[in-house]
Amino acid sequence: MSRLPALKPDEAVRKLQSAGFEIDHITGSHYIMRHPDGRRTVVPYHAGRDIKRGVLRAGKRA
Repeated sequence: MSRLPALKPDEAVRKLQSAGFEIDHITGSHYIMRHPDGRRTVVPYHAGRDIKRGVLRAGKRA
């Protein structure tokens, strides 16, 4: 099994947008993104900090 890379918040947003998600709204430093099929995810957007692997892994649950 390959390890997930730590991502910058803008990289995560771009990858989610390429997967069909769109930014629904921003609350504080968190981007709330929705997919047309109803799925929702939150991207913590803290400048200068990577999104840790554990947070990315938690987002893979379906």
